[in-house]
Amino acid sequence: MFKKTIGILGGGQLGKMTALAAQNWDVPLRFLDHSKDFPAGKVCPYFQEGDFRDFDDVYHFGKDCDIITIEIESVNTAALHRLEQEGKSVHPSPSVLEIIQDKGLQKQFYHENGLPSSSFILAEGKADILQKVNSGELTIPFVQKARKGGYDGKGVAVIKSESDLEEKLMDTSSVIETLVDIDKELGVICVRNEKGETAVYPTVEMVFSEEANLVEYLMSPARINEQQEKQAQALAIRTIEAFGACGLLAVEMFLTKQGELLINEVAPRPHNSGHHTIDACMTSQYAQLIRALYNMPLGSTRMTSPAIMLNILGEPAHTGDATYTGYEECITLEGVKIHIYGKAVTKPYRKMGHVTVMDSDRERLLEKARFVKNNLKVISRS
Repeated sequence: MFKKTIGILGGGQLGKMTALAAQNWDVPLRFLDHSKDFPAGKVCPYFQEGDFRDFDDVYHFGKDCDIITIEIESVNTAALHRLEQEGKSVHPSPSVLEIIQDKGLQKQFYHENGLPSSSFILAEGKADILQKVNSGELTIPFVQKARKGGYDGKGVAVIKSESDLEEKLMDTSSVIETLVDIDKELGVICVRNEKGETAVYPTVEMVFSEEANLVEYLMSPARINEQQEKQAQALAIRTIEAFGACGLLAVEMFLTKQGELLINEVAPRPHNSGHHTIDACMTSQYAQLIRALYNMPLGSTRMTSPAIMLNILGEPAHTGDATYTGYEECITLEGVKIHIYGKAVTKPYRKMGHVTVMDSDRERLLEKARFVKNNLKVISRS
């Protein structure tokens, strides 16, 4: 049944978890990334060392695959265009990927397709932004996002005062967005196969670490009402259909204090906001990706338990060979599932793993999550 080889550009933790899901069905996978020591290389024997940003590496890798997908956006799209022209199935398509790689094009896409998002302007660099502020075209506060290359909180500057203009402003081609009055940050994982069938997961609520500007934990179901849940899921489906994408699309949204849903940005791949689906849903996001790429019927997205997902981040003062403390204390708790990615070196705030905490009672769920957060640490060996 599973004869077509899937090639994945990127061999990190998302690739590892996709490979683990694929093993259940004996799906042939191949990976391209810099080192076999990366997380996916530890679970998949068909790992090609190379650069997913390089045309030749991507093209020659893709020639040996039937279906090509990604676990990171910053890949060489020129090679993907060539592979697509030669009859390879590429998901997401390189034309969609090029829009998503550029946050400016993303924002324009939402505007052109009637998808709600915050108001914005484009700017070429620091001097252009300052000129717009001085002329009154742009007013403080605002959010600056680098159009390309930003991830995990990098490439984002929140400008709230005149002093921030000098201290925080980046000198790069940027999207300048209105600072939204946010009530909650939400995420919805949506999946679509080539037949156009869609499935959508329950909305998650993301809580960010202000210090690291990373998701500290997320909870599902989100603390929103039934109408807001339906609206968030419907917006995610509208978004993936507007892109015409096959595979996964993680849609990050703002719920404003006025009750409006606005798209923040999207990711066309497995996503941090869907890790909990491995343990707490009938079908994980990784298994759904395999189904979509093979154009198979999509699986149930029903949750089997309320869940909180915590990222295991490297401790701020530690860089070096990774070791874990508090592990045994945490796995004694019922409903706590720990996932270690296998990265040998820890760095401050580096994603080293995640934990899914499950319980039918919300108060017990929160209590367990607090215990894990306070006790499970990643430090460097002395």
